[in-house]
Amino acid sequence: MTTRIPSHQLSSGLYVSGRPEQLKERQPTMASRAVPYTGGDVKKSGELGKMFDIQVTDQANTKLPSRPSSSSQPNSGSVRSGSNSGPVKKTSGPLPLQPTGLITSGPIGSGPLSNRRSGQLDYSGSGSGSVKAGYGSAVTSLGEDVKVGFRVSRAVAWVVMVVVAMGVMVGAFLMVAVKKAVVLVAVAAVVGPLFIGMIWNCVWGRRGLLGFVKKYPDTELRGAIDGQYVKVTGVVTCGSIPLESSYQRVPRCVYVSTELHEYKGCGGKSANPKHRCFSWGSRHSEKYVSDFYISDFQSGLRALVKAGYGAKVALFVKPATVVNITKGNRDLSPSFLRWLADRNLSSDDRIMRLKEGYIKEGSTVSVMGVVRRHDNVLMIVPSTEPVSTGCQWSRCLLPTYVEGLILTCDDNQDGDVVPV
Repeated sequence: MTTRIPSHQLSSGLYVSGRPEQLKERQPTMASRAVPYTGGDVKKSGELGKMFDIQVTDQANTKLPSRPSSSSQPNSGSVRSGSNSGPVKKTSGPLPLQPTGLITSGPIGSGPLSNRRSGQLDYSGSGSGSVKAGYGSAVTSLGEDVKVGFRVSRAVAWVVMVVVAMGVMVGAFLMVAVKKAVVLVAVAAVVGPLFIGMIWNCVWGRRGLLGFVKKYPDTELRGAIDGQYVKVTGVVTCGSIPLESSYQRVPRCVYVSTELHEYKGCGGKSANPKHRCFSWGSRHSEKYVSDFYISDFQSGLRALVKAGYGAKVALFVKPATVVNITKGNRDLSPSFLRWLADRNLSSDDRIMRLKEGYIKEGSTVSVMGVVRRHDNVLMIVPSTEPVSTGCQWSRCLLPTYVEGLILTCDDNQDGDVVPV
């Protein structure tokens, strides 16, 4: 018994084996309305405009622009690459959109990282050769000199002034009436030593403060408690922002200073408004200090000294003269002329002296401040109140006050630097 194989005839008349293929019924397609081209205008894009609180115009009454063909564009690569693809300006209203419909966060450089500094010198100048060295807010820019003063009780000062005034009046009256100057002599004998003592303290107050710091006992950081006022002597290492001196380019410093002084003779030019004749005056000064670490000699612990971010710091570092221009020596070195030109300082016929001081990494320093412990981090911060040296009767010095961290360093730095 044989089985018959089905076959069928094609439209061309050819017989083939197999059953004819049944055509499937196609599903009816939905009629779609043509979406007009908006050109990136959010006001014409319906629901997208409502998401950004932008009033959407009526599309029925709005005449949409016809989309140009790609052949009529000079740049056939992209139709949307127009001239309005610049940065979006920041406004206080709804978030603006670019013509391309992309949401951006503003122009390049407008974010919080645009002002971030790398820690090294940031040179920014107009024109070739005009260079201005500047650091970020993490580096403290110091003033001209450390303010060291002595305080006397206001009540004592008023009592002394009243007694002196009364003595002068009584002495003058007796001298005119009785022709005797005994009272005036007594008043002069009292006022004279007081006046001499004031002058003595003004002249020797700074040296007395340095003597107080030198004699103050060192504290071991291992046993220091939070809030204790200490003096730590050790080797310094740079923090996250090492400094560099502006003239000699000494790298990896925790403190740098460069000062230009000028001598004023009779009728000469003044370096500053307070410059007196026949004296040296400061014309330009650059002093910077940043956070650094100090390793205690006694315990070996390392503490972070918070000297940056605008902290009050009293630095006692003697600078060295690196350039000395006199009347007989008028040959200015190219490096010194470049340094003057970078700071817009004139190099005319003046007697000048350039001094530079620094504390290099590996130098031995003494720091006086308050201990702070935070999350296992040992820090030395400035004191909130001025530090007093107390009365030094052997030197006839009144109590001297100074604010902030006290930082001293040996004069000879190049010979006592420890490699770190």
